[in-house]
Amino acid sequence: MSSGRSNLSLRQIVFVAIAVLSLPVLGVRAAGATPPKGGVANLAMVGEPTTLDPMTTTADLTATIMQHVYESLYTFDQGWNIRPMLAEKLPAISKDGLTLEIPLRKGVKFHNGKEMKSDDVVASLQRWMELAPRGKSLAKNGATVEAKGPYAIVFKLKAPAPALLAHLAVPSGFAAIMAKETIANPLKEFIGTGPYKFKERKPDQYVLLVRNESYSSRKEAPSAYAGKREALLDELRFVPVPNANTRVEGSLAGQYDFADVLPSEAFTRLENQPKVEPILTKPFGFPYLVLNTKAGPLVKKELRQAVLAALNMTEMMTAAFGDPKLFSVEANHYPKGSLYYSAAGSEHYNVADPKKAEAMAKAAGYSGAPIRIMTSKQYEFHYRIALVMSEDLKKAGFKTDVQVVDWATLVQRRADPALWDIYTTHSPFLPEPTLTPPQLGDDAPGWWKTPAKDEALKIFNGESDLKKRGPLWGKVQEVVYDEVPYIKVANFNGLTARSKRLEGYTPMPWPAFWNTGLHK
Repeated sequence: MSSGRSNLSLRQIVFVAIAVLSLPVLGVRAAGATPPKGGVANLAMVGEPTTLDPMTTTADLTATIMQHVYESLYTFDQGWNIRPMLAEKLPAISKDGLTLEIPLRKGVKFHNGKEMKSDDVVASLQRWMELAPRGKSLAKNGATVEAKGPYAIVFKLKAPAPALLAHLAVPSGFAAIMAKETIANPLKEFIGTGPYKFKERKPDQYVLLVRNESYSSRKEAPSAYAGKREALLDELRFVPVPNANTRVEGSLAGQYDFADVLPSEAFTRLENQPKVEPILTKPFGFPYLVLNTKAGPLVKKELRQAVLAALNMTEMMTAAFGDPKLFSVEANHYPKGSLYYSAAGSEHYNVADPKKAEAMAKAAGYSGAPIRIMTSKQYEFHYRIALVMSEDLKKAGFKTDVQVVDWATLVQRRADPALWDIYTTHSPFLPEPTLTPPQLGDDAPGWWKTPAKDEALKIFNGESDLKKRGPLWGKVQEVVYDEVPYIKVANFNGLTARSKRLEGYTPMPWPAFWNTGLHK
């Protein structure tokens, strides 16, 4: 590290992962003996992944599975601090914040036995910058990446990018490091450095990963996604189980060792059971609605504003989660007490006024075209939110067409702007606003790109000073409420379940099963 590098600049660049004071702490592993080695874990997922290519989708299902196969340069610990994974340590950063030199770990082996070197990392990141929404945004701002010898890479930026390391760390739209010779579009081989190797995929049956016996682990103590990772289980079998009640019943019967995304009302059924333990994450995240700004009737901003004015968020969340203890209706995108808390635009939230919305739609020239709402029952709360939303829009004079598809089909169809007007989704709370929702990028489904957005994000992303950057989020939030590219519904708690045989599991937004074993 040269004398021209500054520790202050380093702290400014990487602060984004520690700034949100009120986010839930990631899962903390319970103290005790290491779980036993061996066995096959059956893991009930919400459905069939559309793709196993972690760069080409922001779908959580793909991220959950493939984070075991691929790894990133950086990751998050239990306090949402950024920690190195395939990088040796945090980068050396020039005083102007425009050059980041990242040293790489030596001796890390890909699943094909080849050592990871800088040319693999550069090729992977270049692919990420071509295909992933967050990577594309970086490339559009003039960023480049190049090798510096066999064990270092250098990012060169046109403007400071305070969120860069957070973007490299998040497994959604993953900046996954791949063996250079396997890089293709589409991927034909899934060769990473992770603790598990891809073995096979049988559609509608399972995705099977097996232990990587030659895994190169970090030495630090495990902490959420960071530190030591050990593949204790022989196999991870990710089983698509689209029906939420089937996931619940399978958990109660001991059929599944883990079940993801369960309906909140199942909590009481799962409590005090001999074979299963419910896991409630408070708060987990927020459901949101993506509006199509590229094609269809909602291209017109005024109609999107009318949609927002029609919606009753309290009724939507009551239908989705039932018990008010399981959700909170709040306009702010980040909670009180956090760096990014803002009430900007809150006057437009939860208006729930069908007459006002109808007048707004009429003034905007609404022609009666059906608003196509795309949703999936695999996330039961998505479906319930969609049904209430449809009724709210009907009360405001809109025609609606609720299209219920499986999650894989929704992920596929949302890439085509001709097929939908609104779709339902959700996100966990993450420590950096530009990590989620992906609609803050230009190329994610919804395709929101306007001068007001560009200006607000330019100011926000151009500020590296922690105390100054936080309040700038309010301007971005204000533009979101004005232009309505997406609608945050409210905050919710997440419910999953684990078999009591499954030891060492720590709750995290993208469930991970390294350091996890099965009691015999």
